[in-house]
Amino acid sequence: MGGTEGAGEHAGGTEHLTVERFDATLVLTLNRPEAKNALSLPMLVGLYDGWLAADEDDDIRSIVLTGAGGTFCAGMDLKALAGDGMAGEHYRERLRDDPDLHWKAMLRHHRPRKPVIAAVEGHCVAGGTEILQGTDIRVAGESATFGLFEVRRGLFPIGGSTVRLARQIPRTHALEMLLTGRPYPAREAERIGLIGHVVPDGTARDKALEIAGMVNACGPLAVEAVKASVYETSGMTEPDGLKAELARGRPLFDTADAKEGSRAFAEKRPPVYRRA
Repeated sequence: MGGTEGAGEHAGGTEHLTVERFDATLVLTLNRPEAKNALSLPMLVGLYDGWLAADEDDDIRSIVLTGAGGTFCAGMDLKALAGDGMAGEHYRERLRDDPDLHWKAMLRHHRPRKPVIAAVEGHCVAGGTEILQGTDIRVAGESATFGLFEVRRGLFPIGGSTVRLARQIPRTHALEMLLTGRPYPAREAERIGLIGHVVPDGTARDKALEIAGMVNACGPLAVEAVKASVYETSGMTEPDGLKAELARGRPLFDTADAKEGSRAFAEKRPPVYRRA
């Protein structure tokens, strides 16, 4: 798939979360630009439903998460989460039925089996930076801003940052971000390893779709097994991790997709993977 080829096909969502399909990529767009895409209950419900839809559809091979209006996410909207002025009683019912829904939506208590690529423009702060840590590959426009501002407000970044951040970037940088609450421009976020690519403003989604296209061209069983192995072995000792890696990876060599990959390479043609 070419990263930006084809028009997006709309596939559900809520008033604050747009869902589109680009070939084998599901694009989830936080869509509340008038509030800098602050997290609301309709947005969280849409996010969680999007993660589940991607998990359940074998034709989807990657997910792109982005924000509308030149902003990624400015964090949690506490008034909206409490239900003030919220459209749709059924959203509150969803939260009552599943009190963990907001943590699953924010990727704290849920990890999609498909790779998640973040495309960041503008503000990605507080809850936005916390969601970011649940994604796998990260692209940002050059004017994007990151940060965990909670301590400046006497709050705690309870979306997972005190656990995850120091596992993703060097501890000294993680602690500085957590304890100062200062903003980080995109180039500094790239330098410390929080994001992988800085691109011209307005092109983060295009770059994310380009990366998604490369992921989609690979064997889906292999991609999902590799992602699972990276996360499940991250807290293990090296001997235990290597043992788990073999258990996860060895069965892939017996799949029809593995044989197709080798055959396509020998025949100098694109492989046709069938999840078999």
